[in-house]
Amino acid sequence: MLPPLPSAGTCVSRRTFLAAAGGSLAAFGLAACSPAGTQPTITFHQSKPEAVPYFRDLTAKFTASQSRFRVLHDMATNLSASFVRSSPPDLGCLNYNLEMARFMERGALSDLADLPEAASIRDDVLDLTNWYPTYPGRTSVIPYSVMAASVIYNRRIFEANGLSVPTTWDELLDVCERLKAAGITPIYGTFRDPWTIAQGLFDYTVGGMVDVRGFYQSMHEAGEKVGPDSEVSFQKTLLEPVRRMVQLKKYVNADAASRGYGDGNTAMAQGQAAMYFQGPWAFGEIEKAGTDVDLGTFPLPVTDNPADLKVRVNIDLSLWVPEVSNGQQGARAFIQYLMQPEIQDTYNAKFLGFGTVKDAPPVTDPRIVEMQKYYDEGRFYMGASQFIPNTIPAANYIQSIIGGADAEATLRRMDADWARLAFRA
Repeated sequence: MLPPLPSAGTCVSRRTFLAAAGGSLAAFGLAACSPAGTQPTITFHQSKPEAVPYFRDLTAKFTASQSRFRVLHDMATNLSASFVRSSPPDLGCLNYNLEMARFMERGALSDLADLPEAASIRDDVLDLTNWYPTYPGRTSVIPYSVMAASVIYNRRIFEANGLSVPTTWDELLDVCERLKAAGITPIYGTFRDPWTIAQGLFDYTVGGMVDVRGFYQSMHEAGEKVGPDSEVSFQKTLLEPVRRMVQLKKYVNADAASRGYGDGNTAMAQGQAAMYFQGPWAFGEIEKAGTDVDLGTFPLPVTDNPADLKVRVNIDLSLWVPEVSNGQQGARAFIQYLMQPEIQDTYNAKFLGFGTVKDAPPVTDPRIVEMQKYYDEGRFYMGASQFIPNTIPAANYIQSIIGGADAEATLRRMDADWARLAFRA
């Protein structure tokens, strides 16, 4: 049920909005006060490139379906600047990460707890929002889509070589050795792009061995005291998984240092390697090659206990309404529209996401279906690289380790950066 219509003559602040229309940006000016009978305009910020046409269509359908609000799709706003100017979009649907959490922590996002849709979210998914600092007593974001990532593998290569999906570290090494002996590249590395190492090798090995949330909670508590004498540190806690990350380096393509994300997608499309450490966002790019390749996914085993298997997740999209929004009623109405099962489930099926509500249907795409049981059982973690402030060049540090830098010394440098940043804060 939509919120009640504002009374005639309700004022709307004058703003300039940038909206995507036919691939170009157009500016729209609004009257300072909406006359009786006109539709208040709600700005909806959604900038995930591959989903822009999809959400642009939804905004048009919602606007046409009722006469109370007009939704304007915005993909160009600088969020940080807009919040500083107290003129953010009325509604956002974005990846929920450390950068976005800054707004929640400072109380810049309104409380959505009274919406029935907030109560429909899985408890373990809603808890993911609490991995970052929160604003006490508020449900500041409603998770809309979860992306699960793990090892992408070529099923035909595995079958042709009599290989089963590994569930332990020793089994993984055995699979890599057997592939290498058969003249097949076990893992395709794209080390030219630092983010691919951080998101893949680093996050998967750390997440498979370490309680990521507990680790960062302890790191924040230690703050400026993080270092050689602290109970927790990058050097002390992450050294073993990082060593395992480096151990896998010997199974990548010889030219990995000069290959980037695009090269990896092309290589997997052409069957040039058996495994690839990327998320499902890569499938769309691989598909563009038009080759007949059969790909699946499995969690990277980093210990010798199959019970430790987990997949890396992130809240791919979350819905939020700024506290200072002048269009909260319309924003909330559009949230309720977007959260309808026929709309939310369709989005997740189309973009390979996992549902966030308690009765969400299971995924059916064969490329990601193997991760469903881990998601159902809550056996997942958020990537360790995603909790390091951007002022610490973590991805570059991780790239240097893969390039041959001493792992212990590099992690010690990350500790020093963390402590220095905590001291300044």
